[in-house]
Amino acid sequence: MKKFIIERNLPGASNFSREELQAISQTSNSVVKTLGKSYTWVQSFITNDKIYCIHIAEDESQIREHARLAKLPVHIISEVKTIIDPSYCNDLAVA
Repeated sequence: MKKFIIERNLPGASNFSREELQAISQTSNSVVKTLGKSYTWVQSFITNDKIYCIHIAEDESQIREHARLAKLPVHIISEVKTIIDPSYCNDLAVA
């Protein structure tokens, strides 16, 4: 399984109501259940006019199928190749 970042352009996303965000979440979860394959929506980040989603899937085509069924836009899909965090430097030998 691979991890992907999905960029969705949704004008006014930061102004969506709690109910609108819940509806998007419910639709996404329903579609995940119908895909019949291993697929995980991890979380999403909302900015002014975009939503960035983290999904775990087999491939990009599965991401596109989820979006099509959920009627969500997809503008950019990027596969995550490496993850680093503040603890990453602790694993490096200091010369």
